Formats: sequence, C-alpha cells, structure tokens
Amino acid sequence: MEITLVEGDITAQRVDAIVNAANSSLLGGGGVDGAIHRRGGPAILAECRALRASRYGGGLPTGQAVATTAGELPARWVVHTVGPVHSAAEDRSALLRDCYVNSLAVADGLGAVTVAFPLISAGVYGWPVADAVRQALAALRAASPEHVTEARLVLFGPDTYAVARRIASS
Repeated sequence: MEITLVEGDITAQRVDAIVNAANSSLLGGGGVDGAIHRRGGPAILAECRALRASRYGGGLPTGQAVATTAGELPARWVVHTVGPVHSAAEDRSALLRDCYVNSLAVADGLGAVTVAFPLISAGVYGWPVADAVRQALAALRAASPEHVTEARLVLFGPDTYAVARRIASS
C-alpha cells in the first residue's frame, strides 16, 4: 500500500472512502467532523442516527470505526472513528494508532482501493502535530490490507503539511 501526503481539504478528496475524525456521538461536531457532515449532507447524519439507535447506543468507542454512506462527498463511504483526547499524564498513542488500523480495516472490508485520512486527534483533541503524524505513519506502514492500494494522509494547512513531509522523509 502506498502512503501519500496531501495538503488540502479532506472533503474534496476523490477517493473510495474518507475517514472522519468523529466524536463519539456520531452526530456531527466541529473540525473535520463538522465539515464532513456539512458537505456530505443529511444522508450521513441519517445513517449515523440509525447506528446510534442500534449498535452504538452509547456512542462509538475511541479507536473503533464504522462506515456510512458518503452522501454528497466525492467518495462512496465515510469511515467514522473516534480519536483519543491527548493526555500528558497517560499514553494513549495505541488508541490513536487503532483509529487508523480499524478505519483501514473497515474500508478494506468494503472493497475500498483509495482511502483519505485526516490527521486524527490533532485538532481540538490536542494531539501534538508531529507525534500525530508519527502515529499515523506507524499504523499505516504496518498495515497490509487486501484491497486498499493508497492511504492518503490529508493535511490541513501548509504548516501541518511541512511537518508531515519532514517526518515522513526522516
């Protein structure tokens, strides 16, 4: 599987599956989650509500992943995952890597060939960008999916992209 770094807007990526850095409610929010729900339209929220009414009544657990339609996004599916909130007192990096591993497994199980990931937990969840990139790359480099041939890490803004490029090349 090829791992590519792209600076841009995840909601504009033409891929089979877009990964959403969701909150556990699956009902939308700020950051990437809000952008995906706004651009994808009501079909995503409808499927998320159905998931909450069935399998995930208490919300989606941190590190797990589940798929819905992509609605109006230029993709077939959205894979929702809940990243951990960064903590200086507790190492939660395994949960962060689980987000990538489990999202990739869900996308692969759907038959996706291309998957776009945001930098999970690096926004309002406070994960330091450089370490978030290291965790993402470690998880993706260790994966060996059956169908996915490209995992695209979509980085928002030139500064985040520059950090990712530096870490990926070291």
